[in-house]
Amino acid sequence: MNEGKFSVEAVAARILVVRGKRVLIDRDLAQLYGVATMRLNEQVKRNRNRFPDDFMFQMTQEEAINLKSQFAMSSWGGRRHLPYVFTEQGVAMLSSVLRSERAVQVNIAIMRAFVKLRELLLTHRELAEKLEALGRRVDKHDERINAIFEAIKQLLLAPAQPVTKSSAPVSKPQIGFKTD
Repeated sequence: MNEGKFSVEAVAARILVVRGKRVLIDRDLAQLYGVATMRLNEQVKRNRNRFPDDFMFQMTQEEAINLKSQFAMSSWGGRRHLPYVFTEQGVAMLSSVLRSERAVQVNIAIMRAFVKLRELLLTHRELAEKLEALGRRVDKHDERINAIFEAIKQLLLAPAQPVTKSSAPVSKPQIGFKTD
């Protein structure tokens, strides 16, 4: 990746969802910052008070296995420890720990990626709500159309009675002039 310019799309592609939170894994962050994963984690451990659990947490064995299987990876490159993941706030805090021009540029790209994802999710949610409303309207139309078809069936199934003079009801008086 070019040091001066970091693609928001490339960063957004690395954002994962773990425990219901959008996060970046330590290995990907280290690659973006141009440092070894071990060095990134060392800086975080030296400044642990800046990274509460809602900023950064270590993945469980199960989460790591699920992540490996999602990406069809055989290993994490010989890692001895479970990976750490950083939320948006944790990534923002990294800029105060990793003091370099590249870190500033990477953080800007990461923040833009998180914003872009939020916008996409909002658009997606609005679209889902509109589709749901449309589905409800179509369901009501379907009910009404089915009622019309049922009425038509009833009319078609009713026995046809020929209309003749003799079939006119007797109780009704005839209309017209009477002659004696």
